[in-house]
Amino acid sequence: MNLTSTEDQRHIQAAAAELLAARRMTAGARAVREEPEGHSPELWKEMTALGWPALVLPEEHGGLGAGFTDLCLLCEELGRHQIPSPLLATVACAALPLARHGSAQLCAQWLGAVAEGRTLTYVRAAPHGHWGTAGSTLTATPSGRGGFRLDGTALFVPYAGTADAMLVMAQVGDRTELTALLVEAGTPGLHRHRLDVVGNTPEYRVAFTDAPVPASRVVGTVGGGGAVAATAAALGTAATCAEMVGGAQGVLDMTVAYATTREQFGRPIGSFQAVQQHCADMAVDVLGARVSTYEAAWRLTRDLPAELAVSGAKAWVSERYERVCALAHQVHGAIGFTAEHDLPFFTRHATAAALSFGDADHHTGRVAEALGL
Repeated sequence: MNLTSTEDQRHIQAAAAELLAARRMTAGARAVREEPEGHSPELWKEMTALGWPALVLPEEHGGLGAGFTDLCLLCEELGRHQIPSPLLATVACAALPLARHGSAQLCAQWLGAVAEGRTLTYVRAAPHGHWGTAGSTLTATPSGRGGFRLDGTALFVPYAGTADAMLVMAQVGDRTELTALLVEAGTPGLHRHRLDVVGNTPEYRVAFTDAPVPASRVVGTVGGGGAVAATAAALGTAATCAEMVGGAQGVLDMTVAYATTREQFGRPIGSFQAVQQHCADMAVDVLGARVSTYEAAWRLTRDLPAELAVSGAKAWVSERYERVCALAHQVHGAIGFTAEHDLPFFTRHATAAALSFGDADHHTGRVAEALGL
């Protein structure tokens, strides 16, 4: 296993960092928190022009054919600069699972559209909020001509308000096996309501009331949606870990900068042993989070077994990102809790991201299962 970035990957990450650093104040979490879209449409157009949504999509559908690790590098920079973007939800959670499991017709219709800037999202309404591959609170009832009528409600769907289509996991009748459906935004009976959430990502309650879905919108096979859900969960979890690594790195950077400039008793607070210990602990946490995340991304890029690596990374990164934020608050003191400071945005992101795709307890349990326990 070689986790060293290639020259191309270093160029990708450096270019992303330059773009996002220049737009942090105009398109970051603080600037777009109250926007209807929940992100900057102008910045999304710039990202599309630079080929970000197309980066890891197949070349035959207008993509650039890069590896999944390259997408994680972009997600890391989005997290480091706290810039909300539909990139992760669109590509990792919907477009790549569609490319792997969808019909030639669906791939031809939607993957090229994603490369040109259309957005997707992923709807997983698991019973009791558990991130498994069976069961759903959404029900697809067979109707005429092999189509379905979709009913039910899903919570915490990211970027649903602006998504052009949704990759929806539903049960067909009384079957517990999932069926994946691609539901377009203009479908009758589809209702979206933005939620007031702790994080910086816009999330929605999505309700379906007798919503018609043609048979041609089935991704994979009827009853075979578990494989689609597993792909979306693995890629979405790993990309979320990369975003969290970026967030933790951003917190570390701002804390070290503060410790070297803030003075007390006539000297920088970074000269005090307690502050040095906090910053060193944060650096160790970030390093471990980065290594575990990119091991998972490396395995997914090469289609190697990755369940243990992905869940291990999510369990570790979730706890460490929150700890990095807690230590940063210790160093910053009262100023780190003010609305004018950037640190609270990272702290909220850490809390929300730790719950996304299953919390640390959930993934620790999956690690135990992968070990045969």
